[in-house]
Amino acid sequence: MGREKLHLLLADDDDDDCLLFRDALHELPRATDLSIVSDGEELMEFLLKPEQELPDFLFLDLNMPRKNGTECLQEIKQNKKLVKLPVIIFSTCALQTTIDQLFTMGAQHYIRKPASFSELTELIHQAIRSFEVPFVPSKEEFILSVH
Repeated sequence: MGREKLHLLLADDDDDDCLLFRDALHELPRATDLSIVSDGEELMEFLLKPEQELPDFLFLDLNMPRKNGTECLQEIKQNKKLVKLPVIIFSTCALQTTIDQLFTMGAQHYIRKPASFSELTELIHQAIRSFEVPFVPSKEEFILSVH
């Protein structure tokens, strides 16, 4: 992450969530570029293009058409080119069993889509900031929330 601007990739099929996410990035103290894909097939095509530079972070929705986020996470973590890509789950799902499964599969963080813009901004900032010092999140640090 030596680049001046962080390159983020958002995989989400909800246009309103994508707009809100893009707006929240403008509130961050660090400059960012955002790419957006709207389904799992498009995500994997984007990541696997030979000339494609990987993003610094992937924010991954679970409920997407053509291939869901869980399937994408599994493919990412089994691919030598993609295995180290930090994946932050960004979803409305609140099932603890699903969240536990995502942690076991290798996602770095889980963010439940918040109700407010300020919470969204804070959670994105928390997720990015947590990678400034290399670490492996414990299960207690997996779910990000606004305190």
